[in-house]
Amino acid sequence: MRTSLKITRGLAVTLLAVGLTACGGGSDDLDQYINTIKARPGGRIEPLPEITPYAAFSYIADKQGLRSPFRPDVPQAAGGGSGPRPDDERSREYLESFPLDSLGMVGTLQINDTMYGLVQTSDGLIHRVIPGNYLGQNDGRITEISESEIGVVEIISDGIGGYIERDAAVGLSD
Repeated sequence: MRTSLKITRGLAVTLLAVGLTACGGGSDDLDQYINTIKARPGGRIEPLPEITPYAAFSYIADKQGLRSPFRPDVPQAAGGGSGPRPDDERSREYLESFPLDSLGMVGTLQINDTMYGLVQTSDGLIHRVIPGNYLGQNDGRITEISESEIGVVEIISDGIGGYIERDAAVGLSD
């Protein structure tokens, strides 16, 4: 056991000595290259481009007869006026806890004269819906169910304190 340990140490010392010897050597070609580069004449450096000063513009809507960019085009009372509004008193349905784009239609079901849509949620469960049910996070009310999609009308904010209705659909998944 001791003999193999001595041989291993001897081999390691020999390899280290050979490796250090290989690192040394002439650097004549490197010195020659550096001297060649230093001997070149210096070039002319292009001047920096001239910086033009910033010209400020004062936008005074009242004095110039222009509309203020910070007010809506149509004057409207805060709170939205007489457009559609979400019903805050209505109890929420289970499918309203999912974003509309995470829901998928997987088929339809006809029972008597009622056409049901089959909607699959992101957790894999399938739910029956009919027109009048709600789904999605924007107060989406189901308006129609066809073989290929479920039509929805959502109530979304218009950005100036009111609400607008937007048509959307949940299409049949592949």
